Amino acid sequence: MAIWNLGSINEDRFYRVPRLPKPGETLDTVDFQIGLGGKGANQSVAAARAGASVWHIGCVGPGGGWAKDRLTQAGINTAHVMQGSVPTGHANVHVDAQGENMIVVFPGANRALTWPQIEAALNDSQSGDYLLLQNETNLTAEAARMAREKGLFVVYSAAPFRPDATAAVLPFVDLLVLNEIEAVQLASALGAPAEALPVANLLTTKGAAGARWQDLQSGQVTEVPAFPVAAVDTTGAGDCFIGYTIAGLDLGLTTQDAMRLGAAASALKVTRRGTADGIPDRAEVDAFLAELET
Repeated sequence: MAIWNLGSINEDRFYRVPRLPKPGETLDTVDFQIGLGGKGANQSVAAARAGASVWHIGCVGPGGGWAKDRLTQAGINTAHVMQGSVPTGHANVHVDAQGENMIVVFPGANRALTWPQIEAALNDSQSGDYLLLQNETNLTAEAARMAREKGLFVVYSAAPFRPDATAAVLPFVDLLVLNEIEAVQLASALGAPAEALPVANLLTTKGAAGARWQDLQSGQVTEVPAFPVAAVDTTGAGDCFIGYTIAGLDLGLTTQDAMRLGAAASALKVTRRGTADGIPDRAEVDAFLAELET
């Protein structure tokens, strides 16, 4: 089958700082780099490097062709990545000495997608394919509705958390993905814990504590631990985990094995700088897992 991703494409600007700044404080950076990012691009790169067939649906601005080229080089079909007049989205990422981050995002072209573009892309999808969604593009709920009607499995990362966007998408979601902070935000905004929402499956990522998949219909719970590593940069680790996990499912792995694959990939990711640029390929992840078993 295939994975379709209606997702953001950003220019990530990394500022290495000795510590994260306080309000009103000015800090000198230790280093500065530019790379490919955006939650959507990160998830697409992860899924493609895991070995899945991935189609990205997105938009870049003038001069954004480099980002589309980088996606293509990662093995992603970019026929539905358009170039418009709105500037390419970008993120200013501050990373401290412990690998923790603080991020400010300019959505730009990610919020300039058109419905004919999305409709044309999803018309090429088939029942049984996956659709990945996040909160960094426009027309997310409309895409989720069409995908559900076509029989796709809709995976929704409710991040960055926006109550209005999340409420609009939830009726069409098969798998809701949250981190622990987003789960608290969702419960507060909607007046119900995530486990009580009308979705079939809930995947909660818990950083160093691993991840938990709950089948809310059968009550079955699948958990995987995180692999302990020395973190250099945690930016994009959650996206790496999601992309690899969904790719594993698409390639026929069990939920447990797909999540373990995702956990291994994200463990390697946090030992490297960058977002999409730091995502490992499948051979590296398999070697990491094989070494653990020896």
